[in-house]
Amino acid sequence: MTKQEKQQLSESDICDLFITPAVKNAGWDQLTQIRREVTLAPGPVIVRGNLSSRNKKKKKFADYVLLREAGVPIAVVEAKDNNHTVSHGMQQALGYAALLDVPSAFSSNGDAFASHNKVPAPGEGIERQIPLDAFPSPEELWKRYRQHRNITDSEEALVLEPYHLDAYGKEPRYYQSEAINRTLEAIARGRRRLLLVMATGTGKTYTVFQIIWRLWKAGKAKRTLFLVDRNSLADQTFTNDFKPFGSVMTKIKNRKIDPAYEIYLGLYQALTGPAEEDKIFKSVSRDFFDLIVIDECHRGSSSEDSAWREILDYFSSAIQIGLTATPKETKYVSNITYFGEPVYTYKLKQGIEDGFLAPYKVVRYHLDKDLIGWTPEPGMTDDLGRDIEHRKYNQADMDRILVLNQRTKLVARCVMELLNATDPFSKTIIFCEDIDHAERMRVAITNAAGRLAIDNPKYVMRITGDSAEGKAEIDNFIDPESKFPVIATTSELLTTGVDAKTCKLIVLDKTIQSMTTFKQIVGRGTRIEEDYGKFFFTVMDFKNATEHFKDPDFDGDPVVIYEPDPGDDPVPPDPAPDPDDDAWEEDKPEYGSRKIHVSGVEVSILAKTVEYRGDDGQMITESYCDYSRKHIRKEYASLDDFINKWNNAKKKEAIVQELEEYGIELSKLAEEVGREYGDFDLICHIAYGAPPLTRKERADNVRKRDYFTKYGDKARAVLEALLDKYADEGVLTIESPRILKLTPFNQMGTPVEIINDVFGGKANYETAIQELEQQLFDQQRTA
Repeated sequence: MTKQEKQQLSESDICDLFITPAVKNAGWDQLTQIRREVTLAPGPVIVRGNLSSRNKKKKKFADYVLLREAGVPIAVVEAKDNNHTVSHGMQQALGYAALLDVPSAFSSNGDAFASHNKVPAPGEGIERQIPLDAFPSPEELWKRYRQHRNITDSEEALVLEPYHLDAYGKEPRYYQSEAINRTLEAIARGRRRLLLVMATGTGKTYTVFQIIWRLWKAGKAKRTLFLVDRNSLADQTFTNDFKPFGSVMTKIKNRKIDPAYEIYLGLYQALTGPAEEDKIFKSVSRDFFDLIVIDECHRGSSSEDSAWREILDYFSSAIQIGLTATPKETKYVSNITYFGEPVYTYKLKQGIEDGFLAPYKVVRYHLDKDLIGWTPEPGMTDDLGRDIEHRKYNQADMDRILVLNQRTKLVARCVMELLNATDPFSKTIIFCEDIDHAERMRVAITNAAGRLAIDNPKYVMRITGDSAEGKAEIDNFIDPESKFPVIATTSELLTTGVDAKTCKLIVLDKTIQSMTTFKQIVGRGTRIEEDYGKFFFTVMDFKNATEHFKDPDFDGDPVVIYEPDPGDDPVPPDPAPDPDDDAWEEDKPEYGSRKIHVSGVEVSILAKTVEYRGDDGQMITESYCDYSRKHIRKEYASLDDFINKWNNAKKKEAIVQELEEYGIELSKLAEEVGREYGDFDLICHIAYGAPPLTRKERADNVRKRDYFTKYGDKARAVLEALLDKYADEGVLTIESPRILKLTPFNQMGTPVEIINDVFGGKANYETAIQELEQQLFDQQRTA
């Protein structure tokens, strides 16, 4: 094949004819070790207003990922067509190699390979070019990988223990594989305490299932205890991610540990308690469990929730893995001090940037009595006739000390206004100060919802620790297939662990001091569920809690600040419950009786702001039009640049697709600007401020010029019909090859007859379309 012929080949052709054969000839198995066209990350979701789309420009897509075994990537290869140099794709390959933490990256245009080796031998360059027939073997690249990850001969067997293969093709995402592999590598080296930090919604339970499966199959963990703090978590795990364990798995109940099983799911509350006879974990020997996994281990931070520490102390010989989205690091408590530095961390910010987690927009409400404050008249009494202390009350007092009934009603109205303007059946969680507040909010939402609440009494429900009826609805609330309940009012019960995949609205009418609690609450909305139209979520904030988004620690690295003095226990002590800790009111339903209830005091909104998460992770104020303008101008510096590109494009669809890569969907812009405008005018108007013409106006301008007189009657009829189609539907419709099959064209002849008999061939027909588009978009003629 000549160089000229090779340059006519597509990138896919280069892969099929040159790169894949070269890799196979080096000893790689095409079925088990070579993965083609691997989407590592789908790209972030852009949300502005009520519109969302993916930024495909930031999609992470590897042409080849080479595996030692399933789930163990060891190299990446980036392909380019032959019009590029051999090493043109190396920077891209290195980005993917860093993501997977593999030492070997390659680029090829079909002539040779450019090789990058992070662990070069003495005297060997990091980067070099090698012939197609000299691609490294699996053994050679595995040797590099072992050196890069410090894997010894004795550790290799566990590191390569196979993953569980799902019958439906589910496999770990890149960061899950990395978390799993890092954990097994650490255990193979002899580490006994491990911490995994993964943002809510990133699949911690599935990740730990694969860890347990591989350790179980390798004989490293014959008996495993998975500890959770909510019954719903145990049930979700049993029926979903852990289902493949089948008959060897049990859920600990009736306060008895049955030794006939190998995988145990247990609640802290079922295993221990304040009295010695409650500590049923002591009914088995200290070496009964080989592996213990603690879900949401940050909740071991207060004295009531520290049961897992007692259990771990008893089974001290077991491998112990802590799972959390928010490692607890305070002056008193440190998970890192107990478990050690995380073996792997995957943050919320990374999850959003990769496109695995939903971005958020924030709607802040500033209420007059919260910000300005409210001072009762001298001698004023509350609704029960009790004297009200004469002082200024402000946001910190609302619904903790002072209850203004009109304020509760205003919050409820704001929630329902947003839901009615978007989707009144969007799953919503309203976080309240305490159980009393959650009940009053349920009543206020019921009244604000009107017919929605009348038609279904479960439209809104209070789901708190003291409500058996509410807790019974948790499964229905989190089930995407279950319509009701739609709105849950709560205090603490839904802050963590509840897998509410389709939650689209989180309402904060709660004072939140703890960054850990804030992260957990935000985590209720971070899951993306494309099948149910869930790509982003909204946070409505009435208590200024979203100021935590601006804190560098919101997505920062956990820092241990516990510093024991000489002779102190290296494990930090559990503090007494702190009144500033957000969890303290949940168990005090009687707290509401001490509040001051006042009716008749009007509350109003002083200001309302809407913010979005920007490209850099900071909160910004920006509309979908603003976002589109910024990115269109990145692609086309001026209006002239854009018009030249548009006029020179054989098919306008290429430009539309180019903008879609940025997450700019012109159909969504049309919803904001006007559906009567075509793609060309939407772009010119939004990005450059040019006055727009409607599609009908552009079509009429062409008709006025008698442009069609140069064509015969039949050709003129076809072009006039195409002009009508443009006016109705847009330029992409008239470019579509299927257009000639539709009415009225199907009455003029078959597509072949129209193209060949009327226009004299495909080339002439395409030229006629292009000339029609030139007439439509000629700025001088339309000016």
